Amino acid sequence: MEFMLLGISHRTEQKLLFFLIFLSIYIFILFGNILVILATLCDPILCTPMYFFLRNLAFLDICYTTVTIPKMLINLLMEKTTISFVGCSIQMYFFLFLGTAACYTLAVMSYDRYVAICNPFHYTAIMTKRICILLVSGCWVTGMSVSLGQTVLIFSMPFCNSNVINHFFCDVLPVMKLICAESYMNEEVEVILMSVLIIFIPFTLILVSYIHIIAAIIRIPSVYGRYKAVNTCSSHLTSVFLFYGSAMFMYLRPKSNWQPDLDKLLSLLYTVVPATLNPIVYSLSNQQVKRALRKVLGRNTVSQNT
Repeated sequence: MEFMLLGISHRTEQKLLFFLIFLSIYIFILFGNILVILATLCDPILCTPMYFFLRNLAFLDICYTTVTIPKMLINLLMEKTTISFVGCSIQMYFFLFLGTAACYTLAVMSYDRYVAICNPFHYTAIMTKRICILLVSGCWVTGMSVSLGQTVLIFSMPFCNSNVINHFFCDVLPVMKLICAESYMNEEVEVILMSVLIIFIPFTLILVSYIHIIAAIIRIPSVYGRYKAVNTCSSHLTSVFLFYGSAMFMYLRPKSNWQPDLDKLLSLLYTVVPATLNPIVYSLSNQQVKRALRKVLGRNTVSQNT
């Protein structure tokens, strides 16, 4: 069995334009996130739990976009835009796996900020290297487990409506629209289960962490102390807003409000935009990352001149 991906556009002139736009975006995502990884690895000052989690998020952003954008770029150049049943299931598995891991990584990063602000004197004792590795491993294992269950559940249902996926990749909702009408209840259970495991649980952890953080910030006597505490959280909050805002809008709407053509464009908000903006957000608002990036870029310039 094969599925046909309709993609973003059918017009030849628009396809070329979209190809150039998304190729540029993909190169920027790779370049920006690799720079963040190198900068936080090369600078000894940035060898802290916060930047360890940031490196993991940057790596996830690279992998997450690589699941969807290269296939989309190939399809923009091809007349026949098909994907096999197995290929579609594999793409959805890795999309859910890496997306779920990113969601839980953002939750872990909020916990890190909670410990840093609410328990600053015990921070190094709590956030040890072993604990950081266990937390990141937990994010990856959770992503693998959740995505495996979700993918198996979806692709074990009968497909009888059509083989045309009105999307540029095998996203959950467009694929579920092809499931037979008699499997409606299973479909509803799948959406609820996915929403709880991938969105609600990590978002609740983030919310609880920031309630404690806000309470701690209010108790800080000095204005500078409050500003410094808020500044350490601003980049993370921006990432949370970009990722969760778009994901919630897409997956938590009533089924009657699903609009395939609009949803295709809106899906770019959680597949492309966070990975594109995260390197900018974390570098512009963080002086230490800025300095580290200048060092990395300076070394590259010197090595090229010599």
